[in-house]
Amino acid sequence: MAVHEHPHRNSGFHLPNFRRTRTASGSESAVSARTGTQTAQAYAFASLRLLTGFVFLWAFLDKTFGLGYATQSGKGWIDGGSPTKGFLGGVAAGPMESTFHSWAGDTWADWLFMLGLLGIGVALIAGVALRFAAVAGTVMMALMWVAEWPPAQHLSDGSPSMSTNPFADYHLIYAVVLIALAAASAGDTLGLGRIWAKLPLVRRGRWLR
Repeated sequence: MAVHEHPHRNSGFHLPNFRRTRTASGSESAVSARTGTQTAQAYAFASLRLLTGFVFLWAFLDKTFGLGYATQSGKGWIDGGSPTKGFLGGVAAGPMESTFHSWAGDTWADWLFMLGLLGIGVALIAGVALRFAAVAGTVMMALMWVAEWPPAQHLSDGSPSMSTNPFADYHLIYAVVLIALAAASAGDTLGLGRIWAKLPLVRRGRWLR
């Protein structure tokens, strides 16, 4: 008498693969966390961009119209005042002291300074041309750093300069911020950066990005 083994039948019941589920769940959590971090960083850079843009734009408006903050009422650019005469004329230290004195109040210096403030401010607020704004802003901040010349402990007349740091001052901080915003494409969030990047002119000239 032959004994036949019956083939094992598939009951259709399987225990859940908790290992696979945990792995998939862990991957999804990691992706979600990474996405959340990237989103937070994007909004942080966007906020920094907007605030920095407001600093430049407000400086332009105050110096143009004499809003009573850094520029007194009635002494704005539209009233005949010079945006550069006071600052450059007051330079009292550094290797370019005499050069800045000769530039103070010149028409070309006033226009270049004010257009720089306006252009950088608008670019940052709108989130466009951040690379160009970073270059222009860095040059402007470098010149203002030299004008104030933080390394000097004494002014040319011998009085204390009141410098608090021989190197790192707010001009350098602004320059680094501008470079970081351009590198991070900070105009893509809460700005027109993505639309700007699609323009034919910008596509041909990536430095305009």
